[in-house]
Amino acid sequence: MTTTRTPRVAGPTEPIGADMLALLKALKLGALADTLPERAALARQHDLSHIGFLQALLADEVSRRQSRSATLRATKAGLDQSMRIEGWNAAPDLRYDRTLLSDLTSLRFVDAGQSAIILGPVGVGKTHLATGLGHMVIGRHRNTVLFARADKLFTRLRAARLDNTVDAELRRLSSVDVLIIDDFALRPLDATETNDFYELVVERHQARSTIVTSNREPSEWLTMTADTLLAQSAIDRLTSNAHTLVIEGPSYRQRTRPDRSA
Repeated sequence: MTTTRTPRVAGPTEPIGADMLALLKALKLGALADTLPERAALARQHDLSHIGFLQALLADEVSRRQSRSATLRATKAGLDQSMRIEGWNAAPDLRYDRTLLSDLTSLRFVDAGQSAIILGPVGVGKTHLATGLGHMVIGRHRNTVLFARADKLFTRLRAARLDNTVDAELRRLSSVDVLIIDDFALRPLDATETNDFYELVVERHQARSTIVTSNREPSEWLTMTADTLLAQSAIDRLTSNAHTLVIEGPSYRQRTRPDRSA
């Protein structure tokens, strides 16, 4: 005859004593104090072994450290913490290739050293998507990511010329695993900026992934540069191995503005 074990009812959580807290802090595990009482109660309720209880505690700590590390690296990369893939507002009136977006979120293009170009009018969420992909790269692959608006990126390179560090800055930008250039070709690029764009693309071609967002088609980028030959060479390299996602529809900001007629 078999008997069914009835799980114990979890009793009140026990407070953590000063000695236990001191031990946790000595081992740099002070954050476990937040979950230890609850975990202990659950262990009693489910009759966990000592090893099972210890494993649950360590899993909590690993998860906490990974989350903290991802947050710190995302901040260093310049990624907006509020812009995640799951938070992108894909309204029904937006038109885009859902299969391609799903493929981009698999991050296979990063593993292959390929790039991504996200095109569309103002307010459809291009920056949000690019930032969300950056968060996914940091969270899943622990690769290095850098987000930069195009005008600020070129301004930084121009400033680096003043103190003779432009070569070092170009090497740094070229070595980042995923470089996100936001709002590219929003305004014309002068000769220096066009040259820097060419250098970046050539150095990163087939070696590192670049994500570019723009309101203009790549065919229009040429008209926004000062050196057509350099720009054409860079654009040809960038687009030759890039997945291009086109988003069409009304601006999110216009869709969500207050109804003045009310």
